[in-house]
Amino acid sequence: MKRKNILFIMADQMAAPMLPFYAPSAIKLPNLSRLANAGVVFDAAYCNSPLCAPSRFTLVSGQLPSKIGAYDNAADFPADIPTYAHYLRRLGYRTALSGKMHFCGPDQLHGYEERLTSDIYPADYGWAVNWDEPDVRPSWYHNMSSVLQAGPCVRTNQLDFDEEVVFKAQQYLFDHIREAGDQPFCLTVSMTHPHDPYTIPKPFWDMYRDEDIPLPQNVPSQDQLDPHSQRLLKVYDLWGKPLPVDKIRDARRAYFGACSYIDSNVGKLLQTLEETGLADDTIIVFSGDHGDMLGERGLWYKMHWFEMSARVPLLVYAPGQFKAGRVSAAVSTADLLPTFVELAGGVVDNCLPLDGRSLVGHLKGEGGHDEVFGEYMAEGTNSPLMMIRRGDYKFIYSESDPCLLFDVKNDPQEREELSQALPEVFSRFLAQARERWDIPVIHSQVLASQRRRRLVYQALTQGTLKSWDHQPLVDASQQYMRNHIDLDDLERKARYPQPCPY
Repeated sequence: MKRKNILFIMADQMAAPMLPFYAPSAIKLPNLSRLANAGVVFDAAYCNSPLCAPSRFTLVSGQLPSKIGAYDNAADFPADIPTYAHYLRRLGYRTALSGKMHFCGPDQLHGYEERLTSDIYPADYGWAVNWDEPDVRPSWYHNMSSVLQAGPCVRTNQLDFDEEVVFKAQQYLFDHIREAGDQPFCLTVSMTHPHDPYTIPKPFWDMYRDEDIPLPQNVPSQDQLDPHSQRLLKVYDLWGKPLPVDKIRDARRAYFGACSYIDSNVGKLLQTLEETGLADDTIIVFSGDHGDMLGERGLWYKMHWFEMSARVPLLVYAPGQFKAGRVSAAVSTADLLPTFVELAGGVVDNCLPLDGRSLVGHLKGEGGHDEVFGEYMAEGTNSPLMMIRRGDYKFIYSESDPCLLFDVKNDPQEREELSQALPEVFSRFLAQARERWDIPVIHSQVLASQRRRRLVYQALTQGTLKSWDHQPLVDASQQYMRNHIDLDDLERKARYPQPCPY
């Protein structure tokens, strides 16, 4: 049986609760909605850490952040941690990454044979959190300029990046079909939209009107928020500073437009699959690294375990393989590694640690696990902030802050905190959390990592700079018109479909 290709598409900071295949929404996503209608949609998919690098390290490795040192956006990702790219490469797949993965440290491949672009974010330790100085706000922290400057644009860093990401991904697909052999590929295409700053070109801005944009409802006052939410407001400099309503609307309108921009790029990739004849042999998976609060509860960006921040889109479209359907069970992006391995006809190594569990049972309609564990130790924390999602409930666990309990099935807006109303449920979750996590040990490991990385980063900024940022290799001698091959043969091989020689 011919092995299926895997096209894994990621968006950055795309909040699942806002998307039209999860709830009524003004966001226009025709291509993703078409995939959702014909694929398997996971209604309760979560990231395992609501921040870019820790979430992505867990996503590619299937291991939770505390197991692999994925503490913040400057955490070193060790080269000996197996990723889905390592597994699939062992199974004979070509593995490539086009776009963002926010790897930190000297290994910038982690099993991918090729990275088609550089990353948009730095690979060094400069963004390490400092629990030794919890009240100091570093200059690189988020602030509210993304909201206050929201609106249409002509060009941004992020547009430059995503245009290259999609172009290089399409080129990879064209190159794949023009090469001899039937080796399958796993191509990861990871875009940076709709991540802030909240700005998008006018054609996407003009897809929406101000009156189409819902505003956050029932926003609590800042002094009513839980301690972690209050710290986040100070992290991004919003404490005691009300935002103009028109800028909140502008930010959300630009975000909606950025989601449509992602959808248009998905459409380009789908068209390329069709044009190359790869569509029927390719499984498409779409997901993301975390969401965005977008002003709900008065919060912005991510960094908390509330639904807008922690829930991610997850859909699997596999022509002729899985029936269209929806999965209500709670799953996470840590589950993608064992899922990809099983889809590729392989098995995971049971001698190696793995927190993720395969989703293939869910894809087949046979059921599976209904449980997610999450860990967060980055901006806004002064101690680990953990999460368990199972059944109807979400439990947010800390030994420094009050623990929180929500019935997210019946209260998806998380308006009513239930730790006092449901003491037995609360006690069971608390007991499980304390059995699972040794917070003092994890706390000391985080502190030790932060201190090591601060010293190393300060040292490496002195003297000659040796960047870890990935530099994509382009061999110009093999591009376009060159004399290493007869020109007629060259032109014929570069053409698709290839004409018959005369």
